[in-house]
Amino acid sequence: MSFKRRIPSDHVNLPPGTRISPSSASTVLISTGIPSLDDVLGGGLPLSCSSVILAPDNHSAYGELVQKYFVSQGIACGQQVFIVDDDGLSFARGCMWTFVGSSATSSLVNNEEDDGGSAQSDERIKIAWRYEKMKMFQTTVPSGSSSKDDYCHTFDLSSRIPRSVIQDASDTNRLVTLGVHVNEDIKASITRLLGNIQQVLSVSSSETGLMRLCIPSLGSAQWGDVEPADVLYFLHSLRRLLRQHPRACASISLAPHICSEAWGGHGWIHKVGWLTDAAISMSGFGGNPSLVTLFPSHHGLVQIHKLPAPHTILPASDKYSTLRGLSSSAGANAGSGENNLAFKCTRKRLILETIHLDVEGGVTERRTTPSTNNTISLNAGPVDEMTDEHASNKGRSRAALEVEFENAVAATADPLRCQPLGSSRSAALDATTTTKVKKPRKKVAFQSDRPDLYDF
Repeated sequence: MSFKRRIPSDHVNLPPGTRISPSSASTVLISTGIPSLDDVLGGGLPLSCSSVILAPDNHSAYGELVQKYFVSQGIACGQQVFIVDDDGLSFARGCMWTFVGSSATSSLVNNEEDDGGSAQSDERIKIAWRYEKMKMFQTTVPSGSSSKDDYCHTFDLSSRIPRSVIQDASDTNRLVTLGVHVNEDIKASITRLLGNIQQVLSVSSSETGLMRLCIPSLGSAQWGDVEPADVLYFLHSLRRLLRQHPRACASISLAPHICSEAWGGHGWIHKVGWLTDAAISMSGFGGNPSLVTLFPSHHGLVQIHKLPAPHTILPASDKYSTLRGLSSSAGANAGSGENNLAFKCTRKRLILETIHLDVEGGVTERRTTPSTNNTISLNAGPVDEMTDEHASNKGRSRAALEVEFENAVAATADPLRCQPLGSSRSAALDATTTTKVKKPRKKVAFQSDRPDLYDF
């Protein structure tokens, strides 16, 4: 009896805009429209899974921006998109767009702003010749969109989706809106909405296309006066529906005021993560302006609460994510990345990248001039005078160079000055020849309250 190794075929007919997960051949991924977010999720969002974006900053709308990427990617790939909102068409008209299938235009959109300022910096900054041929340090993943691979298109935030595309998608039922229509009974309204979602998924499951369910702002004013139990009930019921339809997935963003534990109570964020397949927080700096000066090139921090892991024990992101940067010693009990993540929203796109503190001595450049608070004073004088000066300057970071001259013996004094006026000059000259002059010896001492700054 012989055994034959089973090798999965590479010629599987996948729907457009999908990809096989690198961790499991039975998992199909779709793109969120943001390449860096796909990398954090382990390649993309798996089908029959749900993801939640928490954006607690009330002064921004980064959560809705992620949902617009999700909708634009679905329309560009020809997939069926459902928007759960009372004014879903207006939300779709505000989505971004790009020239689909043009790799040259995509590359221009990617590099126009990020690489546009590098030419000016190259003129000012001169590095050592040994580093000229080294690859520049990358803080995010590149977006490789080409005409042959439409998995993740490159979108331009400065352009809006054409109305003709919206109209065509609506006429062909590739863009469907579902109103919330919440009345006084919040629980009954949510149950009715879940029934409408189930009916739409059941009707669309017979088709060959994929279904994207987008919920832009769960818990906002159009949802009524919801409570934490209502939100948890909706998330749990939605995940149960997605498990019954393996060709559908959902992307949800919570309203800013319900993204903190001050609204949901202790452990609220963990509860949201337990009832979804992926939960990521994008905390903007609008709520904490002090972080703006600390990280001037970013707009907020990214925190990962949960990652999708269908058909596997560990998430695919633990092994295949580039941005998270898992260390080689991280095992099953240490499945967290070693890199800190942040995001920035430029004029062209939204980027998730690694974050690091700037170099010492400046915000964006290394200090090349002496610091003002670390002055070196060179004073020649007795030790007693220097100690008094240090006592008066206590509390400041100073470095002092003390120079002490030993007192010469009496024999080294000038005999011409020591002789009385009545004595003869010849006697003074005889004393000079008989007495050996001893030069004063100099001692130098260096003191500093921060010795780590000076290395001799």
